Amino acid sequence: MTDPVFFAPSRRYTAGEVANLTGSVLVDSGHSDISIEALAPASDGGENALVFVDGKRNSALMPSLRAAAVLCPAEFAGKAPAGVAVLVHPRPQQAFAFVGRLLFPRAATPGPMTSETGVSPHAHVDVTAHVESGAVIEAGAVIGPGASIGSGTVIAPNAVIGQSCQIGRDGYVGPGASIQYALIGNRVIIHGGARIGQDGFGFVGGAKGPERVPQIGRVVIQDDVEIGSNTTVDRGAMSDTIIGQGTKIDNLVQIAHNVRIGRNCIIAGLSGISGSVVVGDNVTMGGGVGLADHLTIGSGAKLAARSGFMSNVPAGEIWGGYPAQPMAEAMREIAMLRRLARTRKQGEGGNG
Repeated sequence: MTDPVFFAPSRRYTAGEVANLTGSVLVDSGHSDISIEALAPASDGGENALVFVDGKRNSALMPSLRAAAVLCPAEFAGKAPAGVAVLVHPRPQQAFAFVGRLLFPRAATPGPMTSETGVSPHAHVDVTAHVESGAVIEAGAVIGPGASIGSGTVIAPNAVIGQSCQIGRDGYVGPGASIQYALIGNRVIIHGGARIGQDGFGFVGGAKGPERVPQIGRVVIQDDVEIGSNTTVDRGAMSDTIIGQGTKIDNLVQIAHNVRIGRNCIIAGLSGISGSVVVGDNVTMGGGVGLADHLTIGSGAKLAARSGFMSNVPAGEIWGGYPAQPMAEAMREIAMLRRLARTRKQGEGGNG
């Protein structure tokens, strides 16, 4: 059995082209015709590969690079081996990602899983649904009554789009995903297995146990959002659950009813956001963050991985720990506990 090539480069680029496209400075113009057809980590490299090196701790990789070209900051430029094209850029990783999107566009934006175009004869599209020309509805997908799918959007096999949902243009809904009670903007990527718009966890105590509170809100997902595999976004109870433009959400994240997330946020995997939390713009959450309900997280805040939040976080601050607190305070407490532990251990040793 031959080794399959899942991602082939769109075409060959030269080091000179990469310099022009990324705004980098090619240190040696004699290297402008060096061919670039692959991406690789700096520790591996390879023939015709572009790599990047960033950060002082990685500078030691430069002298032993095996690559066609390297993106790096100016202070590293003189450390590359002869024959490697050096492209100086103030943000090497950002430039590297840009080139990656050019070389491997299918890896950057998911496409159809089959060779079908238009509406597959094996899909179920309700007669009252509106599918714009240029959309792709793959085999097994279900488009409910009154739903709308924009041009350029791909609905993958076995995805389900519920009644009256609206999905904008140039988006993607992955295999097995389900969307209901939702309005979704343009260029939104929703990966396989995601669940958007199911009812939130709303119950009230009753004589015979918990009784359901009807969830009659919606999910509103703005342009350029990405939602990872098996992530869930509950619809609102009475107001809407909202995810702001440009926000990126990892796999296996739980977003509860009435949550409002701002623009350009990053939310890493296994995080859980309880009901009615408000998250500002440009917030970063590490993996496994947990937020209690009705909190407000200020714009620009950074929440450390595996932290548990039970109080509001002011804008621009870095918090962590369990329960979470300003990071400087959390680190002082950890240092104090370590000193106490060492002191006790030394005391016990002396008693021996």
